[in-house]
Amino acid sequence: MTAPVTVTRTGPAAPRHRVVVLALPGLLPFELGIPHRIFGQARDAAGQRLYETMTCGLTAGPVPTDADFAVHVGHGPELLGTADTVVVPASYELGPAHEEGRLTPELAAALAHVRPGTRLVSICTGSYVLAAAGWLDGRRATTHWASAAHFQQLFPAVEVDADVLFIDDGDVLTSAGVAAGIDLCLHLVRRDHGTAVANDVARTTVVPPHRDGGQAQFIARPVPEPQLASTAAARGRLLGRLHEPLRLSEMARQEAMSVRTFTRRFREEAGLSPGQWLTRQRVERARQLLEGTELSMDRVAEEAGFGSAQSMRKHLQSALGVTPTAYRRTFRSGTAPSG
Repeated sequence: MTAPVTVTRTGPAAPRHRVVVLALPGLLPFELGIPHRIFGQARDAAGQRLYETMTCGLTAGPVPTDADFAVHVGHGPELLGTADTVVVPASYELGPAHEEGRLTPELAAALAHVRPGTRLVSICTGSYVLAAAGWLDGRRATTHWASAAHFQQLFPAVEVDADVLFIDDGDVLTSAGVAAGIDLCLHLVRRDHGTAVANDVARTTVVPPHRDGGQAQFIARPVPEPQLASTAAARGRLLGRLHEPLRLSEMARQEAMSVRTFTRRFREEAGLSPGQWLTRQRVERARQLLEGTELSMDRVAEEAGFGSAQSMRKHLQSALGVTPTAYRRTFRSGTAPSG
């Protein structure tokens, strides 16, 4: 048994949100590193770190991985009791959690340290741990597409969506396979501290700040015929004309497709219908303008392509859960909630 963890938060680092990553035997080193890399790069305007990211195991000491090396973890499960956010990456040795949908006594005892109200996050098949603990019952969740059918059978109380990169269900968030953990962690930075901070992290890490589509695009399928046209050029034109109405017939004609073929291929490539994709891009543009400019709400709505402040309010309320005014007040004041 390791000694109890003493949490001391003083000086300028006191407000930092603590992320604790649970390293389980058989873990994937790549996934273990994602939270440290993404949250560790997040800085405020003064260059101060916004998160404190730490790792614990079921016991302190070496933790075997799926590679030819182990990682040494300095903290035992007591550290989970100090977390604001707990992240559970995937492991190839989940045992009863993966095979029977239950926790081992050792894992159950570790998770008992998690305080009520702690934000819970899984990467890839780490979702099996959250589900076996009962934390996903009655919620939407995702996992690696190759495990989705098995996961749903093992946990019928969970509403599984295998087509998305991640699901944000408020205080419980799940991601799809492996690298989708990057998308989810960037989403959390964006949710906590705004688009500008998340974009800075993405640039530093050399990853896209937001990936279109879901994990359905990564499921193995027959290779399409090389002569088939793409809708990538159409998406590029749309990004440059967010303020214009969507004209499917014109876009399809420019790509030498029927409207039906264009719409189908657009969804296959982007993971969304043209209308859904365009709305998402307009929301992102509105967020950037609300954070980075003093433009009036009417002007922001016009620049982002919503036409009116009322329409923008409706779409931001639906997508983000807040009004444009509240969003600007939060992310221009530097007092974003830590989630």
